[in-house]
Amino acid sequence: MAAVTAGSGAGSGAGGSPEATGGSTGGGGWRRPHGPLQRYYGPSTAEAAEAAPDPTDIDGPHFDPEVFMNKVRSECPLGQLLAREAALGREIRALDSDMQTLLYENYNKFISATDTIRKMKVDFRHMEAEMDDLAANMAAISASSARVSAALQDRHRRGAQLAGVQALLRKLQALVEVPGRLRRWAGTEPARALRCHARARAVLRHYRHLPSFRAIEDESHAIMADLAQRLRTHLRCETLDPKELTECVEMLLQLEEPPEELSEEFLSQAGTRLEAELAALEAELPAADPSGTATTPPPPASDILDFVDRGSSAFVGTLCQLAGSYRALFGGDTGRLEPFAAALATRYFELLERRLALERGLGDTSLLVRALDRFHRRLRALLELLPAGADAAAALVARAARERVDRYLRALQTFFLGCLGDVRQALAAPRPPGKEGPGLPDLLATLAASVLGQLKAVLAYVQLFTARDVAFASLPYFKGEFCVTAVREGLVVAFVRWLCHTARGFADGPAERGAPAAPPALLLLLARLCLDYENSTISYILTLTDEQFPPQDSGPAVTPGPALCGEARAAAQRLLDHYVQVQGAAVAQMLRKSVETRDWLGTVEPRNVRAVMKRVVEDITAIDVQVGQLFEEGVRRAQSSDSSRRAFSVYSSSRAPGRYAPSYTPSAPMDTHLLSNIQKLFSERIDIFSPVEFNKVSVLTGIIKISLKTLLECVRLRTLGRFGLQQVQVDGHYLQLYLWRFASDERVVQGLLDEVAASAAHRCLDPVPMEHSVVELICERG
Repeated sequence: MAAVTAGSGAGSGAGGSPEATGGSTGGGGWRRPHGPLQRYYGPSTAEAAEAAPDPTDIDGPHFDPEVFMNKVRSECPLGQLLAREAALGREIRALDSDMQTLLYENYNKFISATDTIRKMKVDFRHMEAEMDDLAANMAAISASSARVSAALQDRHRRGAQLAGVQALLRKLQALVEVPGRLRRWAGTEPARALRCHARARAVLRHYRHLPSFRAIEDESHAIMADLAQRLRTHLRCETLDPKELTECVEMLLQLEEPPEELSEEFLSQAGTRLEAELAALEAELPAADPSGTATTPPPPASDILDFVDRGSSAFVGTLCQLAGSYRALFGGDTGRLEPFAAALATRYFELLERRLALERGLGDTSLLVRALDRFHRRLRALLELLPAGADAAAALVARAARERVDRYLRALQTFFLGCLGDVRQALAAPRPPGKEGPGLPDLLATLAASVLGQLKAVLAYVQLFTARDVAFASLPYFKGEFCVTAVREGLVVAFVRWLCHTARGFADGPAERGAPAAPPALLLLLARLCLDYENSTISYILTLTDEQFPPQDSGPAVTPGPALCGEARAAAQRLLDHYVQVQGAAVAQMLRKSVETRDWLGTVEPRNVRAVMKRVVEDITAIDVQVGQLFEEGVRRAQSSDSSRRAFSVYSSSRAPGRYAPSYTPSAPMDTHLLSNIQKLFSERIDIFSPVEFNKVSVLTGIIKISLKTLLECVRLRTLGRFGLQQVQVDGHYLQLYLWRFASDERVVQGLLDEVAASAAHRCLDPVPMEHSVVELICERG
């Protein structure tokens, strides 16, 4: 050991251990704080995990003294070994000192812990003794409980046996009393008797091999047979309500009566009651006339809503109740129920249709809609039992709606005819002097506003059939076909077409219908009305109808708006053409009579314009004012500056260069017939009866053409003298002075008057015309 110590203190080499390296610090001694305690408690877990196992580490858990000593002897010199020995001695002494200090500091705690452990051992022994006593007591209690439980079980078993005996005795007593109870209850409470018999029947059948039980069963059967006979008699009573009928049949089924016979009896009695309900409804309807004459039936005693309420609450309610009872009694056997219910429902629908047919006027549409809605709602319960009747019910509602729409169409037609009557009366009413009646624009505005307002009101009434709160509005018919076929086509389009056809009828030969001719002002007003319909009213009405009754994409085809507008324009054109013909014929009639009633050979030299020509100008002026109230001015061809002063010569031509000369007199006699033919070759052809345009100028031009053409034809049929020719010359010049301003082209007036003058010259025996200055003087004075 001395050699080792000497070797340790001699020095340290490169291969010295960590302990030798650490021992050189701290004054030559190897000292780590709390080294002994750390070596005692061992390294921490983290340090042990990080350090690899080292058997030469004196502080490590894997320390091996033999390996350590061998390593030190082989690696350390003597001086280092001696130093290491001295260091180990100091560590041992320090460790002893630390252990003594630790002992002295915790001595009192060790003493107290020892005392406490001693006391706990004593208390534990006492607790063990108490637990032993408690276990002994629990064992005694368990034994007592077992004895009590056994006693209770024995007592319960005896009580159950006694209760069973008592129950058996009660059952036997009840069986014995069954015939008496059945006899007592069969007359007053048959349902209670049936329940009593049902409870006893199984037991009696089970023990019927015993004589006593067989006697009770036979007596009970006899009582039940008598009860069944009384129930069958009661079933045939006609005063049974549905509840009593159901109860009676149910009791007979409990008595095991044949279900086939009972179902027939049930339907027979139900049919009798339902027939009475239908007879009560039919009594409210007027009887059909056996002679077949078409007489107006008296008005019904109650409104349609009351009739539907009575039918729904009485007939439909009773039928639903009886059908439900039948299904509950006889299960799924509906082979007889469905034909039975279908026949009665068909009769009910017929009565309702007869009652709806009595709604001759428009009445209150909301009342009709409420009645149909209530009918449809209350019929749903019946349709669940009778699905085949759904189509018939829906068809009935649809027919009622279509019939009301048709009546609205007839009402609109009647209203329009009434408005036309008011217009005709206003046009024909005499006017007091100084007081003017309503003008054509006012009459037209009143007529158009009244008709359009009535149509909008009708659409509002018809819209009640498609309201959201109406049950039948959800039917496919009211979502598609009703909106298109019934309302748009059957009401709106049909009314517009009828209006155009009616208006056109005033122009299409009223004499053929035996009616008086319409006044010209009415023709003009109706033409303007149809034109307004073509321009705006039809599109507005169709748009309004499509908004209130939207058509489906896959629904039936509808009449396009342009086609309907075309019909209105055609009617307006026909009316305006007829107006021109009527007014032209009126003026032409005056001219014809004035020509036919005058002696053109013996007439005197003209000094004035004939009065008829002044009347013609006055009538044309009045027509101009009348047409201007409803139609625009129109476009005139540019007029010449001297139109009112043009010469009117019996030899002038509309194409001749000297047409606008003051007068034209041929220097040599010439064939007037040849001159007339040459004039026709170079003049424009005038279409007398061509369609007129929708403006004032075109209308007046048409009337003037008809009038002057008539004058021309009348002059061609007369033979004239010199003064007759001069009178025609004066009249023609007067007409030319005033009529040119009404025509769309003055050449039309000039050309026709030239033909009149040429024809007069051709038919004259002494064709000597009057000087133009004299003609002008006479016309100015006239």
